[in-house]
Amino acid sequence: MNDGPLRLGVLDIGSNSAHLRVADLDPGHPPMPVRSVKSAVRLAEATDRHGVIGRPAVGRLIAAVREAVAAASALDVAELVPYATSALRDAANRDDVAAEVRAATGVELGFLTGEREARLTFLAARHWFGWSAGPMLLADIGGGSLELAHGAGREPEIALSLPLGAGRLTRHHLPPRPPVRKRTRRALRAHVRSVLSEATIAIAGRPEPVRAVATSKTFTQLARLCGAPRAKAGPYRERHLDRSDLHRWIPKLAKLPDEERARLPGVKASRAHQILAGAIVAEGVMDVLGLDRLDICPWALREGIFLNRLSELAEGRPPGLFPEQRPMTLRGAWLCAVT
Repeated sequence: MNDGPLRLGVLDIGSNSAHLRVADLDPGHPPMPVRSVKSAVRLAEATDRHGVIGRPAVGRLIAAVREAVAAASALDVAELVPYATSALRDAANRDDVAAEVRAATGVELGFLTGEREARLTFLAARHWFGWSAGPMLLADIGGGSLELAHGAGREPEIALSLPLGAGRLTRHHLPPRPPVRKRTRRALRAHVRSVLSEATIAIAGRPEPVRAVATSKTFTQLARLCGAPRAKAGPYRERHLDRSDLHRWIPKLAKLPDEERARLPGVKASRAHQILAGAIVAEGVMDVLGLDRLDICPWALREGIFLNRLSELAEGRPPGLFPEQRPMTLRGAWLCAVT
């Protein structure tokens, strides 16, 4: 057992941003947030049709990682876990980009699989809602992928990652500027339902969840758009997303340009362009799995990593979340690269 809390930094390289979250971990207590540092990298929009991330975005990524490392050092972070999700993980030039980041910053980015993302996010939701949630279904829409998980325990029995991210579908299936015609929306709906129907057969055969949970910025913003309390109300206010409310908003979103979408409740300017695709995926999940409502969970992937490390601390185990780790010193901190 450690003498005091462990200060852990988690650096998440996503489709839109590089987000460093620092928290103090003390067994018996939830992760205690210390600071959050976020930088725009816009990897998804800088990826061409061949899956290659462009040079300007690589420069933004390097600058963001440098900023995160400096912030982690200033905050006396003891362990730093840097990883990339689908936008970089699935890029055709991911190894070249990761090598450039390593050469410029000393940070070796790792790559979480989609299934592992689903499992860690489920862990976070299970801790948030507790055992009273019973058998639980989790949905998480990212920029490049949709994660789904189902189970009655601390970890899910089923964990899936599907290529139904809001950014990916926007680039591949929607026009560059609204309005989006009804026939285009129908085609995207059909695609989403086709992928979901085939992939979720195992989930459909499981006991009906006592609680269906959604997490991620996309679901949170859709819930706010449909009337959920603002973020300022705090994380403990209950928030829901109802299928009937979402269904009414989709044709409205399809008509609005990005700048008008960004003026809607909860919709951030950085995500306005992809909010329609996110809404279509969210509706598809609820339709295919027969869900009328999703409960919004404020904890997600990063909290899942914090909680996993907390379990290790409570049991006196060293970091072992990932199959391989290459620790290196970073101004006195351990840098645990996910591989």
